[in-house]
Amino acid sequence: MSGLGKILIVSGCLMALLGVSLVFSDKIPWLGRLPGDIFIKRENFSFYFPLTTCILISLLFSLILFLFRK
Repeated sequence: MSGLGKILIVSGCLMALLGVSLVFSDKIPWLGRLPGDIFIKRENFSFYFPLTTCILISLLFSLILFLFRK
């Protein structure tokens, strides 16, 4: 059951990191406003998709999970 234990530890660490990032998200002004993030604003419509931010967060989580595997 050591595999299950590792999964629970990694899941807990990721949830803690997510919680910390949500608490301090106002303190990071560039997160969510990177070049490549899509923002369309019209009169009665606005659309926002943080494409570059999603890619950056995905790369960060992939690096963290890669380091935990070693």
